[in-house]
Amino acid sequence: MSTFLELGLKEPINKALTDLGYEKPTVIQEKAIPQIISSIDDLKAFAQTGTGKTAAFSLPILQMADEASKNTQAIILSPTRELAVQIGNNIKEFSKYMPNIKVVTVYGGANIEEQIRGLKKGAQIVVGTPGRTVDLINRRALKLGNIEWLVLDEADEMLNMGFKDELDKVLEATPETKQTLLFSATFPREVEAIAKNYMTKPVEITSGQKNTGSDNVSHEYYLVSERTRYQALKRITDLNPDIYAIIFCRTRRETQEVADNLIKDGYNADALHGELSQAQRDSVMGKFRKKTVQILVATDVAARGLDVNSLTHVINHKLPDQIENYTHRSGRTGRAGKTGISIALVSNKEKGRIGAIERIIKKKFVHSKVPSGKEICQNQLMHLIDKVNSIEVKQSEIENFLPSIYEKLEGLTREELIQKFVSLEFNSFLSYYENARDLNDLSSRDTGRNGRGSNENMTRFFINIGRKDSLNPAKLIGLINDQKITNNIEIGAIDILDTFSFFEIDKKFEEQTLSAFADNQPEFSGRGVNIEITKKERGGGGRGKKSFGKKDGGFGRRRNSEKSSGGRRSEGSNRSRSSSRAGGDRPDRNSGSDRRPSGFGRKRRERR
Repeated sequence: MSTFLELGLKEPINKALTDLGYEKPTVIQEKAIPQIISSIDDLKAFAQTGTGKTAAFSLPILQMADEASKNTQAIILSPTRELAVQIGNNIKEFSKYMPNIKVVTVYGGANIEEQIRGLKKGAQIVVGTPGRTVDLINRRALKLGNIEWLVLDEADEMLNMGFKDELDKVLEATPETKQTLLFSATFPREVEAIAKNYMTKPVEITSGQKNTGSDNVSHEYYLVSERTRYQALKRITDLNPDIYAIIFCRTRRETQEVADNLIKDGYNADALHGELSQAQRDSVMGKFRKKTVQILVATDVAARGLDVNSLTHVINHKLPDQIENYTHRSGRTGRAGKTGISIALVSNKEKGRIGAIERIIKKKFVHSKVPSGKEICQNQLMHLIDKVNSIEVKQSEIENFLPSIYEKLEGLTREELIQKFVSLEFNSFLSYYENARDLNDLSSRDTGRNGRGSNENMTRFFINIGRKDSLNPAKLIGLINDQKITNNIEIGAIDILDTFSFFEIDKKFEEQTLSAFADNQPEFSGRGVNIEITKKERGGGGRGKKSFGKKDGGFGRRRNSEKSSGGRRSEGSNRSRSSSRAGGDRPDRNSGSDRRPSGFGRKRRERR
């Protein structure tokens, strides 16, 4: 493997890399840096999460940027503000011995006037989220006419989040002579389409096979029911005393509920999702990086850009809506040469998706049993004994107390002393799991709702637009939010099919939803939008009678109504499920309280 100096980087950059502890380039850096420096060809680069993509594209840009010019020469787009901030900070660290290089990071949720002032002072490199970048272009505060490099980082995720229109606008504002650098962890059709439409004969490099998982990550799945999902989650965390993990959830509500339940049960946990302010997000991430918080419960979007190299586990509380995103989640662990474990909690209904993920990551999952109380106690007890065995004794600090301690314990044998010590630390823990039931028996599992997994607290709506109208979950959620039905309305399951779709709304807002769409008469891609309540009947049923729509909206007859998305869903379906409430683990013991016992071998929240 080459050194960074051998890759052709100048001395100020190498000096900064040495200060930062960079010794040798990663595979993607070794391939991308000389390619970008030596060629003006566009570049498609596959790189798994945690392989050093930021340095792969930013170091050659710093190498070639004109420090004497204040014109913006590089625009780097990322899907989230966390990732944008991380990229901006990394580039500032790489250029610390290049005083004339200025980097400005622009993103929503921050003072736009302050960002405009930074741009006016001159910045050779701008890092931004798509939405804020387009806003600044429209205000003529960000001028991209002299751009030499356009970087699309995490391009797959930007498309998943519905940023295609914004990407199009940014690309249109840049000169044809620029070099486009597209970095992605997965290459779905939509990313390939961007490459085809906006890149000219791009060179392609990879740091591994496309869309596969890291070799440092092993994959496990546990079969659960909706009733036992949260209980199984707790047991898995208890089985691993030194766990340092991200638990991924699909919705903000699910994320907050799981985090709240873990905190209530005594775990060092916190939530990270889009409803938090930037200051709150920064506070949560600061605690997580310091390991004051050991378990971070997060949505996919909020977790993008997290730069944490020592995670032991990634746990999928539920599988992602788009299975390609599994590689993003699992890539959070097994970084910087370390090993990690990616765990998925799946119901029998979701089990089939494991095979689809295996085909994408080209690795097999191991089916593991939800641990028993006895297994957990064994692990926790041995972990405690290992800690005792390895503890450093500071003789000078305790020697004054030892005589009185020896006197107090004088009548105890070695065996009695060990037994009392273990009991002191472990009695409540052993009691907690004493009568723990077997969670692997799913014969009485909770099928949830109406026997077919639909939520009785949600109303299911038909809408006359689908994939052929370029609809995706993000755009549908945006369309619903645009109707101003109510603040913080809960959106449940989403099914995107070819020519129509379904979505669920909190039943309390059924009438408001119908009224809002009727009053606003929205359009999507030039079509009048129609929604109707779908009646969920045992045999698949038909459409409900409540409806509205423009007379010229024109979606024609709906064939077999609910049957087209029920037991035999269309192959074109794109499904997004909301969470059910996380339940307690009360069956595990006889007492009424479900709070996690002390003595678990890790810090309690109240010690922060």
